Amino acid sequence: MMAHIPSALRSYTAQQGEVEVEGATLAEAMVGLERRFPGIRFRIITEQDRIRPHIRIFVNGEQAQHLAAPVRPDDHIHIVCALSGG
Repeated sequence: MMAHIPSALRSYTAQQGEVEVEGATLAEAMVGLERRFPGIRFRIITEQDRIRPHIRIFVNGEQAQHLAAPVRPDDHIHIVCALSGG
C-alpha cells in the first residue's frame, strides 16, 4: 500500500512524499515504515502506541482512530500533521 508522508516528516524519507509500506494493520504498516525510515515512527506514534495528538492518519479517506485498524495492500494511507503556532 502507499503512504503519503507530510512535508514535515520527509526528512526521514529522503524527501519522498509517497512510500510503499506493508502490513495487515496500521500498527504493522507503521513498524514497516520505521524499518525503512528509522526515527519516523516516534514522530507519529507515542511510547504508549497511540497516534500522537497532533497527527491524523487516514486510510482511504477515513480517519483511523486506532493502530489496530486493518489495512489492505491496495489501501492509501495519508499521515497529516496539524499546524500550530500563532
